[in-house]
Amino acid sequence: MQRDTAQRRAIRQVLLEAKRPLSPQEILAGARALTPNLGIATVYRTIKELAGTGWLAPVELPGEAQRFEVAGKSHHHHFSCRVCGRVYQMDGCPADLERLVPAGFSMEAHEIFFYGVCGPCHPKR
Repeated sequence: MQRDTAQRRAIRQVLLEAKRPLSPQEILAGARALTPNLGIATVYRTIKELAGTGWLAPVELPGEAQRFEVAGKSHHHHFSCRVCGRVYQMDGCPADLERLVPAGFSMEAHEIFFYGVCGPCHPKR
């Protein structure tokens, strides 16, 4: 078990407050506001540790770098902004996806990704 340092606490705090999946670079930028000497290696080690304990969940977006969010959330999907690259959590799920599954097939899980322009970037277009 790793020591509970100010750097690790800052990383956890950034992830808890983000309310959206973050890249390691976004985690680093947020946590440096709390601990200026934080390095990217510490961020990666802490991500690995937190994911290993089940506290952190990876978010895989096709063709994009992996992001991370606090685990244990209810089922949700994600929105990726094509302008700023941020990924946002979207609560809920379209109803009755089973009707889309071909006859004789059995759906076990699904992932839906939305792409577009987020609110903060929309006026910039």
